[in-house]
Amino acid sequence: MALPLSLEFFPPKTPEGASRLRAARQQLYALAPEFCSVTYGAGGSTQAGTFATVQEILAEGVAAASHFSCIGATRAGVRAQLAQLKAMGVKRLVALRGDLPSGYGMGGEFQYASDLVAFIRAETGRDFRIEVAAYPEMHPQARSPEADLKAFAAKVQAGADSAITQYFFNADAYFRFVDEVRAAGLELPVVPGIMPILGATQLLRFSDACGAEVPRWLRLRLQGFGDDVASIRAFGLDVVARLCERLVAGGAPALHFYTMNQGAPTLELCRRLGLGQA
Repeated sequence: MALPLSLEFFPPKTPEGASRLRAARQQLYALAPEFCSVTYGAGGSTQAGTFATVQEILAEGVAAASHFSCIGATRAGVRAQLAQLKAMGVKRLVALRGDLPSGYGMGGEFQYASDLVAFIRAETGRDFRIEVAAYPEMHPQARSPEADLKAFAAKVQAGADSAITQYFFNADAYFRFVDEVRAAGLELPVVPGIMPILGATQLLRFSDACGAEVPRWLRLRLQGFGDDVASIRAFGLDVVARLCERLVAGGAPALHFYTMNQGAPTLELCRRLGLGQA
């Protein structure tokens, strides 16, 4: 299956985590990813770790995309960070509004991700390929599906090149979203974000927090395995592999894997799918 794929990591918080991530990346590079992205904490709280991890990936000879959030940011600060990323050799950004750190007011000079995209384009022209987020099951803070689509369109019209979705387990949600994007006259690629199932409790808690729907049948099956992690992972591999097969058959332009800084789950999933060189 010749399909582009990309991988997402988060900046490690400890030296041990950094070592584990380096080992996982070396495993995953066998998949020949188009690029690897690195996430950004609430309010830019992991910026140093994000940029350091991006620098490592670039030094390993792989294209790297930095997440870049704008909540609480100033134009001067963003301008300086863009110059830093450009000097590092970064060619791709994932532009996000981002989450506020707990206890903080809105602040900053950017209200929406579309404001950030427009600013990056105005400041740097075509120096960066800009990815934006998409929510097939609606952003958890959106007032309605119509408002959510309007917000997405604003990011595209501001200069986004392509979109990566929040993870989901219902392929119909993705296909419906793409249909609505096309009906709105937006032609950019919408790449599905894929979350390997590594465990039940954390996945269900995280999904509830970020608005990703876990279908009732899947939730009950996962809970039914109790603490049997091996069975959860084997079952999850089947579920996510079938999801990916359906997405690819339906015309998804690429797949973006949320690796959770682990190599084996994404490698096994890609082997099942015949993706990459693994």
